[in-house]
Amino acid sequence: MELMSMKEFGAGIAKLIRKENLTRDEAKIAFMQILKNEQTDMHQGAFLAALTAKGETAEEIAGSWEAIYHTDTVKVKPDIESPLVDNCGTGMDSFKTFNISTCASIVAAAGGVVMAKHGARALTSVCGTIDILEELGIDVECESEVVKKSIESAGIGIFNGMSPKVHPVALGRILSQISFGTVLNISASLANPALPTYGVRGVYSKELLELVPQIMKEIGYKKALVVHGLTDEGDRGMDEASTVGRTYVAELKEDGRIEHYSFLPEDIGIVRGNKEELRPLGNRREEAIRLLKILKGEDQGTRFDIVCLNAALIFYMMGQVESIQHGYHHAKDIILSGKALDKLRDWVRMQNSDLHTGCEKLESLLAASRR
Repeated sequence: MELMSMKEFGAGIAKLIRKENLTRDEAKIAFMQILKNEQTDMHQGAFLAALTAKGETAEEIAGSWEAIYHTDTVKVKPDIESPLVDNCGTGMDSFKTFNISTCASIVAAAGGVVMAKHGARALTSVCGTIDILEELGIDVECESEVVKKSIESAGIGIFNGMSPKVHPVALGRILSQISFGTVLNISASLANPALPTYGVRGVYSKELLELVPQIMKEIGYKKALVVHGLTDEGDRGMDEASTVGRTYVAELKEDGRIEHYSFLPEDIGIVRGNKEELRPLGNRREEAIRLLKILKGEDQGTRFDIVCLNAALIFYMMGQVESIQHGYHHAKDIILSGKALDKLRDWVRMQNSDLHTGCEKLESLLAASRR
């Protein structure tokens, strides 16, 4: 594939500024050069900003995903018969919450769904998926082979999207230098080493509900739920299904159709919660303790409900329940049975290069959560 000179790359930036779209191949070549640091920092930043300002097309995002997956992603194929599922958000949303998708993924795994997660450290918040799991005792800097074995044995594992052991060329470098929403929030999060074909994905804006399902279909997903939730006032959004306002959904079905719908918490039988309870605390240890209280069933307020709702989306997508409402009650039952906490313990045991340190860290937090 022919690379672009600095002048040609600059012409591509000018094209984006004129609101002209790139082909999938043009986007792929440009992102390959960004990943390999073959263009100046000025050109790289200008390209990402111009593409974001224009508004990305499905082809452009698919091209950037292709560059990341083929150029800068370690490939892993877990030896399991069950379908692999991912559950994550894009970040960069206007209403910051605690790590809802992380907790929901543990509940889903406890319900028998095989979760192959791919996440990152916090970019615009205090505690991202990788940060909270590290605090809980998961080895997030391990080799991809350790994650593979965790998926096979515990039914859940996470690849660190900012680790050179997962993306060895440059992705972590680029993501750590960006503090605004770009195409990478979508394409990089989709560059999962295990290449799952089922996914629940939260997005930072309602507009992305038109685009992201098309991209997921383009790169091989069989089924997906793409969601954007609102606060009670409806003026701020989150990359999760919401229990404090309306949730918008774009569902990619197995036949390739994309169906759009929305629901309120009351439609699911959930008492509308208090949005202030969803905000992050700003302290990793306290965030981890709060997550444990949800998994133990001790906190059954707004945080508990939103975790159960987001786990419900996974159960519904995988056909374990006939409706999101049934999935919500199924998730509650799993937590209250103790299975979710047991699953976290399994995960810590399996995804660790130093088993003793990880288990000791989790048990210390569990002891602190009882105080």
